[in-house]
Order: sequence, then C-alpha cells, then structure tokens
Amino acid sequence: MRRTDHTRGAEVSGVFHPGSPGAQFRPDGSDRVSGPAPERKTYSSFATFSDPDGNGWLLQEITTRLPDRIDAAETTFASTADLAAAMRRAALAHGEHEKREGGEYDVNWPDWYADYMVAEQHGVELPL
Repeated sequence: MRRTDHTRGAEVSGVFHPGSPGAQFRPDGSDRVSGPAPERKTYSSFATFSDPDGNGWLLQEITTRLPDRIDAAETTFASTADLAAAMRRAALAHGEHEKREGGEYDVNWPDWYADYMVAEQHGVELPL
C-alpha cells in the first residue's frame, strides 16, 4: 500500500518490516512483510519514499533507544518542541502506569515523569 501526500508530492510506502536480514535495503522490495515489526520491536519497522529529485529514503521507527546511542552524561532537549514531545510521551506512559496501579492518582508523578524522560534519553529500560 502506498500513500501520496499531494501537498508535498511525496509517495510514502506502507509500514513494513524485513522478512529476512537486510530486506529493508532491497530496492525491489523483495521479502518485506507488510505492517510493523512483531511487538513493535525497536529499529525494525520501516517505510520508504522518494523525494521530488528521485532520491530514495528509508525511514526507521525507533520505539526505544538502545544503550549508548545517546551520551548518558547529558539529558538535554534541542528545543521546547522536543521537550514538549518528550513530556507528551511520558504523559501517555504515565496514564498506563496509573491504570496498572489501580487507577489511583499518583502524587509522585513529577518524579515518575523525570525518571521516564531521563531513561528514554539514555536508552535504558523505561519505568513501568
């Protein structure tokens, strides 16, 4: 399945995952399996598109950063938009956390958010 963004002129493939190692890099699309990777495994779902100049692009979904992909000595955000996006992701995860904890309001939510956002940036296991 392909989707065309008529406002920009880019035709984007549907999301897929490789059926065998390296299949995501095959220009002919052979051995690509439609849909996201099982269990949304990080670094394993892709989409492709070509820009108006004919350059091919491969997009990769990252659901959890692997260790050492970010400098663990720093927790910074490049912009307020990056920080806001991180806070939105933390808010969604925290909602799930509260559901698991019986639906009760978590008075320590600022600590939980801070732990979540730092863990996400450092590529370590996220708090539940």
